[in-house]
Amino acid sequence: MKGDSIMSEAEESSLPLLPLLHGMPSQDYEQYTCNGSVDIRGNRASKRHTGNWRACYSILGGEFCGAMAYYGVGTNLVSFLTKVQKQSNVAAASNIAFWQGTCYLTPLLGAFLADSYLGRHRTIVVSLMIFTMGMLLLTVSAIVPGSIRVVANSHSQDALSSLGLFLTALGLGGIWPCVPTFGADQFDDTDALEKEQKKLYYNWYYFAVNGGFFFASTVLVWVQDNHGWGLGFGIPTVVSAVGITGFLACMKLYRYQKPGGSALTRICQVVVAATRKVNVNVPTDSSLLYEMPPGKESAIVGSRKLMHTDGLKFFDRAATITTSEDVSTGTTNPWKLCTVTQVEELKILARMLPVFLTGIVFNTAEAFFPLFIEQGQVMDSHIIEQFWIPPATLTTFNCLCVIILAPAYNRVVMPMVSRITGKKRGLSELQRIGVGMVFAMFSMASAALVEMVRLNIAKNRVLMNILWQAPQYMFVGIAKVFSVVGFIEFAYEQSPDAMRSLCQACSLLMVTLGSYLVSIMLKMIDSVTAGRGSHGWIPENLNEGRLDQFFWLMAGLHLLNLLAFAYCATSTCRSSLQHQVPNAVEVEAIIEAFRVQLQLPFYMEIVATMCWAILMVRNNAIF
Repeated sequence: MKGDSIMSEAEESSLPLLPLLHGMPSQDYEQYTCNGSVDIRGNRASKRHTGNWRACYSILGGEFCGAMAYYGVGTNLVSFLTKVQKQSNVAAASNIAFWQGTCYLTPLLGAFLADSYLGRHRTIVVSLMIFTMGMLLLTVSAIVPGSIRVVANSHSQDALSSLGLFLTALGLGGIWPCVPTFGADQFDDTDALEKEQKKLYYNWYYFAVNGGFFFASTVLVWVQDNHGWGLGFGIPTVVSAVGITGFLACMKLYRYQKPGGSALTRICQVVVAATRKVNVNVPTDSSLLYEMPPGKESAIVGSRKLMHTDGLKFFDRAATITTSEDVSTGTTNPWKLCTVTQVEELKILARMLPVFLTGIVFNTAEAFFPLFIEQGQVMDSHIIEQFWIPPATLTTFNCLCVIILAPAYNRVVMPMVSRITGKKRGLSELQRIGVGMVFAMFSMASAALVEMVRLNIAKNRVLMNILWQAPQYMFVGIAKVFSVVGFIEFAYEQSPDAMRSLCQACSLLMVTLGSYLVSIMLKMIDSVTAGRGSHGWIPENLNEGRLDQFFWLMAGLHLLNLLAFAYCATSTCRSSLQHQVPNAVEVEAIIEAFRVQLQLPFYMEIVATMCWAILMVRNNAIF
């Protein structure tokens, strides 16, 4: 699959493969990137002066600041809503799930603007400013006296805080889909060394996110509970402004990808063109389908050509040339005739979609944190006699797992797993996602067991210690290290060049749907189980409810989702066999992979390379 290149252990020994295909590497190849990236002036990006880790430090630092600001609001928001705005447990949990869902829905808009018009860097800058404005309004709403807040809000809600939460959600729409892809853009995937470094970037990116989460769930939660919400919201607002400053200060070091036009428009063009030709027969020879001639770049700006793949043949009609279409002039109507690359973009997205959909149930695990916190509020929060911790601080265990496992994955986990699987990377993206789903199911089961024991001993007026909640938070942390990073890598590596932000947004959309699913289920469970003299599963006093049954219900749902993912992942592996037309470096990696897997002698590389070159020339794939 695309992105699964394997480097040889001795880089020098693989260099002789390049002259067989394209001659000796030119000076431009050594000095400039070959993936279409440019510098701040619009010139080809220099490998020596732009990109790589030198550019990622400010990106990761800005992500740390943004994550700390976001989690500084979201981690303890349930306390703000229940204690300050006097909302019920169900209303607070439902409203938070709705807000979190909105935060993950707006990335569709941000990704559309980034891929189509603004580019990733400009989208990030604008979004950071909007996010900081929202944080500023939240801070003001916490400082303004309560009497003024009541006058300003006719619906018993704080108008300033509501507007602030909306702006933070809107700002996150451009930050979340663009920051991971913009950081990955700093590595040239046509360079084997840089491509290997890019795989490390995904883990460090998630480490930065959870580093901000750790600071927010410890220091900021303590400040909010002990020194007020004005200071508790003010600190992340200042940190967010610092993140913007640092991100803008390194503009000369970044590599930029040009926006390739509207991906949604291209998808619609393929659907319309294929529908118009519903009665047209698709040629059995894929070389007869319409594509830009060899030697010319892809018709999509910022994208490399994609090879034709079998499956979803209906959409191949969009690239089928009819007698009424003249392609010799080089000007065609994209609503009637599309290139193979454009059709393959839609096919790739369709094949990725089932995997993304299984992320809906997986993402309900973290959306349950408000319920975890409400569960902790009826437990003994004292660690020792005179020292207690706020229930929201237990999210620290989730964060610690991520902070420890994210950097340790490449140095400890991956080598151990690679010995079992025989693969250099240990686990593929899909395998990594599956492992995370298992731990998400463990989290729900652990929460259910804790609640069963807590309810049993509460009958004797005994409080269960809050530290028993630690495993359920830790299981979520382990699940995120595997699945969330796996989804990020899957969305970037398997997506076409000009749709990477959109695919990241699709991955984030599953978080939205997961949060909405929790919100809907909370209301349904409350309406079904409450009434007729029953307190329901989630009453105001949890000692009178059956929260454990809700957790068991979700554990069963996670199990069914895991089985569905296994089926979708197997189908995806069978269908996504080839994506991009390989360049010299990618061909080198493929040959090396076959040599390692088949244990071929080194001299067989020459034979394999010649066969591959002949095959590419026959299919007009080398350009």
